[in-house]
Amino acid sequence: MVVKKGQEDQLSYFVFETRSEMGEFAARDVSDRIVRLQQNQDEIIMVFAAAPSQNEFLQYLITDERIHWNQIIAFHMDEYLGLSHDAPQLFQNFLKERLFTRVPFKEVHLIDSANENETERYTKLLLERPIDIVCLGIGENGHIAFNDPPVADFDDPQVIKKVELDAMCRQQQVNDGCFASLDVVPQYALTLTIPTLLSAKFMYCMVPGKTKAQAVKETLNGPISTECPASILRTHENALLYVDKDSYWED
Repeated sequence: MVVKKGQEDQLSYFVFETRSEMGEFAARDVSDRIVRLQQNQDEIIMVFAAAPSQNEFLQYLITDERIHWNQIIAFHMDEYLGLSHDAPQLFQNFLKERLFTRVPFKEVHLIDSANENETERYTKLLLERPIDIVCLGIGENGHIAFNDPPVADFDDPQVIKKVELDAMCRQQQVNDGCFASLDVVPQYALTLTIPTLLSAKFMYCMVPGKTKAQAVKETLNGPISTECPASILRTHENALLYVDKDSYWED
């Protein structure tokens, strides 16, 4: 159940007792939005994050029988460089397992990290149609997608770019159990830029867990700054933030 709700600037947020309740509530909100969009659109463009923080949300989302998945064109928001195509840590493989192969999307566009011209290819695809819905999380360093503080740009002219991951971001991948140690976490990735994410008509952000408490605090209460890239969500007119009691900070 919702134990608290509020608003900071334009960002509404909801606090839940458990991460399961958070995921279920967020999935229902996203499903409701999809159903409304389906009434007036033949296609819906969605972008998904790949991270353990999204597990409960995705689990509930794929069970909603109201969704016409064959009207949805899916993208994902970032991908490691330098991993083999079958590496379980690849975000596309995470999403294939939990989402892309579980329901019948109209199209799924994967980031091909082995393609030297991938930024150009993916940019062209993303510019063909406006993004309707972005489903995302927030990193321990406040990143959205792989826009870490050192590379985040609220006015980025690019749609997708290559970035170097900062140490805190790479350590988070170890903390999440995705990699055994820091030295095997890739140093580079491709990421959708912040303006690309913010171009979506609707944004739904799911952030459970104690390790995210500081990032949630800065997102809601700190200055809107690239020091905490997620703080930019407070400027979006249709963004919602879902957290659990572990990730919600208060005095």
